[in-house]
Order: sequence, then C-alpha cells, then structure tokens
Amino acid sequence: MLEVVDLTCERGERSLFSGLNFAAPSGTLLRIAGPNGTGKTSLLRILCGLLEPVAGEVRWHGRNVRKLREDYWKDLVYVGHLNGVKDDLTVRENLRVNAEVAGRPASAGRLADALERVGLAGFEDRMARFLSQGQRRRISLARLYVSETAPLWILDEPFTALDVRGVAGLSTLIGEHVKKGNTVALVTHQEVPIDAPRRQRVEFAGGGSGAVSATEEDAAC
Repeated sequence: MLEVVDLTCERGERSLFSGLNFAAPSGTLLRIAGPNGTGKTSLLRILCGLLEPVAGEVRWHGRNVRKLREDYWKDLVYVGHLNGVKDDLTVRENLRVNAEVAGRPASAGRLADALERVGLAGFEDRMARFLSQGQRRRISLARLYVSETAPLWILDEPFTALDVRGVAGLSTLIGEHVKKGNTVALVTHQEVPIDAPRRQRVEFAGGGSGAVSATEEDAAC
C-alpha cells in the first residue's frame, strides 16, 4: 500500500497543499489531476522521496519511505520531467544501463522489444545527443517495458511525445501492470482510457486555494 498521511507541501513562501491524506492499496491506478502550478509534480516528487514535505509522511507498506530509502527505491520506477538520458551513450546503452542500475537487467531481445514499442526501432545505435526531445522522452518511457517487476510506478505526463500507437500501447501496459496487483500513480492532462480494476483520484483545486481532495474514481482514467 502507498499511503500519504497529513502531508503538507510549501514551495518558497507559497503553500501548495496541506493535510493531504489518501491510501492506494496494491492494484490501484491513482490519477493526480488539477491545473498547472497547483502541486501535482511536487506531490510526485514527495512520493518518490526526492522532495521533503513540510509536514506529514509517505508510507510504503506501513513504513516511512524516508527511512526505507534504498529498499523503497528498488520497488519504484519514476518517470519525471527530466528524462535521465546520457548524451554519450546510445539509445540501447541508455536503456540497458538504467535497467542494470535499477537492479532489473534485461536481455538484448527485451531491450529491443521495449524500444520498438515506444517507436525507437532503428535508433538503437544512435547516440542520444543527436535525438530530439521527443525521442529522448521515449527512451525514458522504454524503462517501463523492462520494469514489470517493480510494484510501484510514478509517472509525470507519460503520454507526452507519443503518437497514437504509442499512447495506446502505454495505456495497455499501465492497465496490465495494475491488474497484476501493482500500483501506478500518474499525472496526465490527456484523457487516455486505462482499463484498471481500481481507480482513485487526487484533485488539486486552482485559484491558489491549495485545496485538494482524494476520491474513488468510477470512470476510466
């Protein structure tokens, strides 16, 4: 279970949200929604342990993630705004090295399949420095196709830079990951249908109110 307890976040002199509580059991698709600048990405970074909240805590299976540290990060795949792509490596090397560092090494065939599914077939040996921003984003997303064993995915705008086929493939992958009993938390401005047995929604209000609500979601994400 991924659990947020009395969470408060401030950036600079501004309070983004306070007293946030929700629990996402295993097998949950958690959508975080709201206007830009309301705290969605900050919440994702707190969930990953990359940003310290002013108050409250994030728990993974009942334990504070700040104390779990490496044990928590081994369970986690985070795709944020920064792609984590190294210019001096090829497309294939970037994906292989990332998988090895995460403790989930993949075979050559599996790496090739992941790159094909994000539209990078034929670019495997291209140096990353020569890629467009959209292609670099796809390298980052290819990590998901070699991370089926990770029980928690946290994704910030994962469908950006994908074509129709890529969006459909990724939405299917996310839905399958949740159906296997894993948890996916994501921010997306695109209304992409995802077939998941259990859905929850954290909604940030606009207008600088800092209000946020957590509810069950009946419709597809």
